[in-house]
Amino acid sequence: PVPKPPLPDRVSSLLAKPNQAVIATVRPDGQPVSVATWYLWEDGRILVNMDEGRRRLAYLREDPRVSLTVLDGADWYTHVSLQGRVVKRDDDPGLADIDRLAMHYNGRPYPNRKRRRINAWIEVEHWHAWGALR
Repeated sequence: PVPKPPLPDRVSSLLAKPNQAVIATVRPDGQPVSVATWYLWEDGRILVNMDEGRRRLAYLREDPRVSLTVLDGADWYTHVSLQGRVVKRDDDPGLADIDRLAMHYNGRPYPNRKRRRINAWIEVEHWHAWGALR
């Protein structure tokens, strides 16, 4: 069976790092779509942040199911895939959350201050890990 949360410490430790990640959403016609993304692992949930014009945001409004795969920066064979759903969407006033993501990944605030940003909080329902995390 596929494990359910809570996640073991070794998996949470990987998720706490600014690793490369790919998120998959579902288009209205059922076609999956995946793109690279920044994320933050906080209190057992995943935060992603999108420009208000992203198609991914529209897809999540229609179907909240997502999958996020996070690759260990030192060994991409070690990775974790998380399946869940967006349980909350909210505005990012003042771009505080995209700044937190940018600081986590590159150590400086997010440079594009002109467009509205939206947060999506993902609750993990299932997960599986490979490599050193198994």
